[in-house]
Amino acid sequence: MIPEPALRPAGSRGPGLERCHRSRIFLDQGDLVVRTRTRSLRRPVGENGIARAVFVDAGGDDMERMGPTIPGSWGEVQLQDRDGALIGWFDIEDWLPESPALVKRSVQGEQALRRTGAADLFRSAGVPVHIVRDRNDPRVAPRTRAGRGTALGPGKSFPAWYWNTRAVAGGVWFATITVIILSGSTAPWLVLLSAVAALVAPTARLALRAWTRRRLKRCAPVVRERVKPAPADELGATVRFCRDTELRVQDSDLVLRELGGQEYWFPLTGPHALTALVLVRDRTGAPLGAELRGPGDQVRVVLPWGPWFAGEGGTDGWSRLRRSAGLSVSERSLTGKGTWPKPALGSRPLPQSGREARAMSRFPGTVAGASSTAVMAVGSFFSLTLGARIEDSHPGAGGAAILMGALGAVLQALPYGIHQLRSRLWLDRPVTPAGRQPLTERTA
Repeated sequence: MIPEPALRPAGSRGPGLERCHRSRIFLDQGDLVVRTRTRSLRRPVGENGIARAVFVDAGGDDMERMGPTIPGSWGEVQLQDRDGALIGWFDIEDWLPESPALVKRSVQGEQALRRTGAADLFRSAGVPVHIVRDRNDPRVAPRTRAGRGTALGPGKSFPAWYWNTRAVAGGVWFATITVIILSGSTAPWLVLLSAVAALVAPTARLALRAWTRRRLKRCAPVVRERVKPAPADELGATVRFCRDTELRVQDSDLVLRELGGQEYWFPLTGPHALTALVLVRDRTGAPLGAELRGPGDQVRVVLPWGPWFAGEGGTDGWSRLRRSAGLSVSERSLTGKGTWPKPALGSRPLPQSGREARAMSRFPGTVAGASSTAVMAVGSFFSLTLGARIEDSHPGAGGAAILMGALGAVLQALPYGIHQLRSRLWLDRPVTPAGRQPLTERTA
């Protein structure tokens, strides 16, 4: 059992979902422990180790690329020794569960430290925290070659073996294609080596899917209550929404799982745990939804009433959530010109279109984005064309290259095609009352 307060990672899905199960930062026998799915780091706390923390409450620059922009850091927490030398560091949003669903730096300063649990963690460790808002502040330790410190993030979404496989295969493919293009050579061994290297990428992606399923099956936390949505009929909720969205009350966490498989884990124990479940009513007294709040009355999650509790069985689901979560339950009504909900995790549980739902639920891609898919397609194309060019003079090598090129194209297109077909023909269609899954399940 991990002692509280313990920091939980940002919400994730696919290969990165394992981080939600395993990655934590906590105190153990006077040491600060950073646990990821691949390692555990221990750093002593006190005069001979971590003596202070500096929160650099300043945003980092966004990174432009082909595809969506990669947002910069929300702020950096540095762990320093008594002389101010850097021991370790982490980006604050990496340990804020709801950060993927929020606008960059919508949570800042002391609020960010409290939401993540870092404020309580450092208080328990007796480590003073300094908040600065300028990266050039003298209390900020520079990351020099001699003193870069250790990155204390929750780990990468994709496993190292996948990156290494793609990097080696990509390097071999690029080298062989460069030789072929520049020299004009169509030596059979070069063509075959290029085709094999091109086939590795789509094969590795399929292997990653299987690896992800196998790893997640090993993660089996005790679930005390599982609450499925009970949407109102007029909302047109889909089969995918009713099947995949849920709230789980576990031994020490409350987990929100969204339609795309993204999970957000919030503590139920410790000083930074969720504290209250608040039913929000409009000015006429009709329920609008519920809020899950943490210390300081901060709204962490909102549950709109229509998608979650307005349909058949919704009252039962609401009662089970109230009983199982162990939170204080209260009500409040809107006054004045206030609107609800404000931007927060869970405020828009239903996608606007089937296209959006398919994009949300597709197996996640790497940081390379669309360029990775484009490179795989180009690799298969070269295998086909080069194989056809040498097929007359070297039928064995040419046929093998064509086969590998065609197989690579199929392996790349097949998962996408299956996802599109299942979504359009079944998952993104409105659910019928008779086809709904049980709204609540209890696991002993």
